[in-house]
Amino acid sequence: MPTRPRALVIAFRTALAVLAAALAAALLPAATAHAANRPVQGGRLDWGIKSSFQSYVTGPVAKGGFSLTGGAATIGGSGFRFHSATGTYDDTTGAFRATFSGGVRFVGHRQPDGGHQLDLTLSRPTVSITGATGTLHVDVVSKARNTGAVTRSTQVPFATLSLGGITMKGGGNTVVLNNLPATLTAQGARSFAGYYTAGTALDPVSLAVDVRPAPKASPSAEPAPSKSASKKPRKKTSDRAIEDGAVDWGVRRTFREYVTGDIARGKWTLSAGAQDGGALFRFPEGSGTYDKGELDAAFKGTLHFTGAHGLDLKLSAVRVTVEDGRGTLHADVTSPGLTARKVPLVTFPAKDFTARDGLAKLTEAPARLTARGAKAFGGMYPAGTEMDPVSLAVALTDDATLPALPDLGSVADTSPSPAPTATTAAPRASTEPVATTADDSSPALPLALTAAGVLAAAAVGTVAVRRHRTRPASGTAEDGSSTGPSGS
Repeated sequence: MPTRPRALVIAFRTALAVLAAALAAALLPAATAHAANRPVQGGRLDWGIKSSFQSYVTGPVAKGGFSLTGGAATIGGSGFRFHSATGTYDDTTGAFRATFSGGVRFVGHRQPDGGHQLDLTLSRPTVSITGATGTLHVDVVSKARNTGAVTRSTQVPFATLSLGGITMKGGGNTVVLNNLPATLTAQGARSFAGYYTAGTALDPVSLAVDVRPAPKASPSAEPAPSKSASKKPRKKTSDRAIEDGAVDWGVRRTFREYVTGDIARGKWTLSAGAQDGGALFRFPEGSGTYDKGELDAAFKGTLHFTGAHGLDLKLSAVRVTVEDGRGTLHADVTSPGLTARKVPLVTFPAKDFTARDGLAKLTEAPARLTARGAKAFGGMYPAGTEMDPVSLAVALTDDATLPALPDLGSVADTSPSPAPTATTAAPRASTEPVATTADDSSPALPLALTAAGVLAAAAVGTVAVRRHRTRPASGTAEDGSSTGPSGS
């Protein structure tokens, strides 16, 4: 008789064990997937759109050019660099999505009214990868070739990306993908104002992003108070001393390209706190006064350009003044034959430099070279020349946050650049050839994703796939027409 109850107990315990195992198996995939979904934060994407399209836009038919917005930069002979990646990466499934900041606007075929028949802006590129499929999405503003109607579209699936055996699964703190072949989609062709048909090969896409550890859930822990909740804004007098500030200025894109090109073969160095944002330089730690839209502030940092043929230009002690809706950027200038203090280099409109929530800022205000600024550049540009825009921000309270500097990520830029080609970028002065842009990002050891089966890399991780990138040798229209490029 005692045997029967014992058998029931054993059976009951066995059932409980099976049930517990089943519950654990059911819950494990969800927990694992949650832990594997990691945030992407920081990094860059390099893409030339289509180099032959650039040749057409800047060539003798369209007679146009391009401009950069949102901190985008040029890289290599005809590439554009987008920055500050955000998104997610699941190292278990390989699912990946990263959005980058910045944009490029192409214009050509100037019309009598001052507009352009060709007007195309591509911005905020996003790379999404699921399984073996990759897609490049972009925000597009385009003008129809025939009607001139302007269309604005958000996150258009612009191109398919060929992964070619790349495995996206794995660990590591970075994702690096080099020279992914890109092919125009049907939606991309429509957004491209019909200049190309679906299936047209575009320039390859490269990216390098930082991946953070997955956030740990701690439901029992109370959230930490935010900075704004833990501090009260400081009250100021009418003559208000600023708490912090930064001015961002790239000097001039074509000047940077000239400095690092095959004529000057030079570089720039930053010291005393100046920072490199790719397409701009930041002079931080502003101090001074702000009162009802007027500013007198000094900033830290030194920028030094050097190169062949006597190139030696140092800018330091940057100061910005705003008065009567007009801003001026000053700097101490040191160059061969010139040492001058507080040189007014550029002026810019500043009518909207008003304070909101403890922060007064201007974003990409158009800047013009002054007469004294022209002398500082050795006469390379005449007074009135359009320089890179100025972005300015000053914190009036100790809880105000300055705009973030473009984040290029921690991965060193080691990919080879193509030979410079003067026909594949915007028109430049004869003293400013197309050139390779320097990248001073810090070295890092990335997990670079590559084609599966590379046995030589098995012991040390994976390496990036590289593909030779060709460029056209001519800047003429691809089809000889005056309405736009065609073909590949």
